Amino acid sequence: MALDPQSRLWTLAAAATCLMPLLLQLPASMAIAIAAIGIAIAATTWRRRLPAWLRLVLAMALLGYVLASSRFALGRDTGCALLAAMLAIKPVELSSVRDARSLLGFALFAPFSTFLLDQGPLSLVLALLGATLALAALLRLADLESGDAARTLPPWRRLLGVWRLIAIGVPLALAAFWLFPRIATPLWGVPERVLARPGLSDHMSPGEWIDFMGDDSPALRATFFGPAPAPSQMYWRGPVLWNFDGRTWTSAQWLRGLPPAPVTHAARSWDYEMALEPTDRRQMVALELPTQAPDGTRLSVDYSLHAPRPLDTLTRWRMRSAAPVAFEAQLRPLLRNMALRLPDGYNPRTLALARQWRREAGANDVAIVERALSWIRADFAYTLTTPLLGRHSVDEFLFEQQAGFCEHFSSAFVVLMRAAGIPARVVTGYVGGYHNRYGDYWLVRRSDAHAWAEVWLEGRGWVRVDPTAAVAPERIYDTLDDLAAGDFGSRLAPMRDMGDWLRRGWNDFVLGFDAARQQRLLQPLGIDRLDQRGLIALFAAAAVLAIGWMLWLTARAERERDRLLRAWHRLSARYARLGLGRAPHEPAGDWAARVIATRPRAAELESLSARFAQWRYAHHDGRTQGRRELDELVRALRRHRP
Repeated sequence: MALDPQSRLWTLAAAATCLMPLLLQLPASMAIAIAAIGIAIAATTWRRRLPAWLRLVLAMALLGYVLASSRFALGRDTGCALLAAMLAIKPVELSSVRDARSLLGFALFAPFSTFLLDQGPLSLVLALLGATLALAALLRLADLESGDAARTLPPWRRLLGVWRLIAIGVPLALAAFWLFPRIATPLWGVPERVLARPGLSDHMSPGEWIDFMGDDSPALRATFFGPAPAPSQMYWRGPVLWNFDGRTWTSAQWLRGLPPAPVTHAARSWDYEMALEPTDRRQMVALELPTQAPDGTRLSVDYSLHAPRPLDTLTRWRMRSAAPVAFEAQLRPLLRNMALRLPDGYNPRTLALARQWRREAGANDVAIVERALSWIRADFAYTLTTPLLGRHSVDEFLFEQQAGFCEHFSSAFVVLMRAAGIPARVVTGYVGGYHNRYGDYWLVRRSDAHAWAEVWLEGRGWVRVDPTAAVAPERIYDTLDDLAAGDFGSRLAPMRDMGDWLRRGWNDFVLGFDAARQQRLLQPLGIDRLDQRGLIALFAAAAVLAIGWMLWLTARAERERDRLLRAWHRLSARYARLGLGRAPHEPAGDWAARVIATRPRAAELESLSARFAQWRYAHHDGRTQGRRELDELVRALRRHRP
């Protein structure tokens, strides 16, 4: 059966809506290209189909484009991009009802595939909207086949009918989500993403961080149980970088197998819970310095924290940290050599300056550190706009450019310290945080990414030195805060805070609802822990109630929209309990006469049936007097009893 224009429009609109949440998860250029191709295909095939050879060429070209954009690597995002591309050109086959059903069935895979890349509330809302339109389009196709397509239902009426159908299954779906026993780890895995989501890495190269620092999306949210440290003391420690090849800093992978170095913590500690956003990496962060590794993680000798598997979902960690008083006061010779190693043939001017400072300072390492910080305070500035440095990157930064961001400052400072004979290393992570007053938690964004230095001093061990913070505030320009400043930005701050608080609630109650939290579901009722049997029993009870609700809704007749007919049918139902119900073919007057012959006390039924027939079948208008008569008749029908 051929499609009529309205059914085609419903089908294309539903397919486009299903495709929308998936496109939002793809790279912007790819999403725009796929959307443009889909619109062009829908427009050109509205009246006639494309030739088979042209459809084949189009499919192969789009397939090649997606694979080339993904560097011919297979992963979750590549598979989802291919699905989006094929759905965009699927309308080339749209000509019959069968084709429309095939397109809608294929389109429903798009919102479900979106959840492989993102599980946020926006993705859920768009997925529900797409599924609703797809079901409404299927209803339209059913009407077309049955010959009822001539009925002109308003779009909202068709969508309302779909939502009524969806509402029937919502209780069972909620029962399955909250009560069906979950397992701690999935039974199967899904492929890695080809393009990893931004996250702290175990390497740092010149210019690599500029895009990362411009990303204002959340990296973590921390809730403190008790007082919180000042933002200037919130150093969220991540990967520690030891090796330098003249351009790139990398971590020493083999150090992860060594136990954490001995640390004497300060008396004051911070107790907090940290929710990490997905990053597709194993590197974690913790407020300096964690007193112990959370369950399921590992602390290396340099107190970098790692998870056993990629953190590709939202994870929550209960932590305790305290500032170090003495951090590895005795440095092993092997680690000392690593913390002094520099590649040959790089940065001769920096090496010469460091040797000069060493000769002038003698054995006083602290004096060299302070001299470097004083130089930075006096002559350097902070900016995100920097040219790409050449072979002797540290020389160019220290003696020519003298402006940059944390990546430049930390790298140059550590090279200068090592050249002066002071063990040093680069530490990456985040610094600071923004306090959300609505949820009383601290938000750390990816733009808060930071790199600083640690130097080893006799008797104290590793000491944090942040050369970026040494830059005088009046010399800092082009920072992200400056770019976001202004009256308009300050007016939007409460809206941003409320939006992030709502997203945090979604993370807590939906994405963070794992097996452990499910077992603690009834703690407010005094039940500390639910075992598998208890969960199964609760789920079975909830499922029985939900299925009973579904059966009751599907078994009951559709509610009569005319309130006069509704009252008349209820009156007949009351007499039916006495065996005197009205037959479907029986006129109102004949039924009333039959009832009165059996029950003379029901004489009022004669006048009610006459008034009902007069109003129902005789001519009347909608004047105020007529509406009053209708109200009185409805009330009389409702009051009458056999």
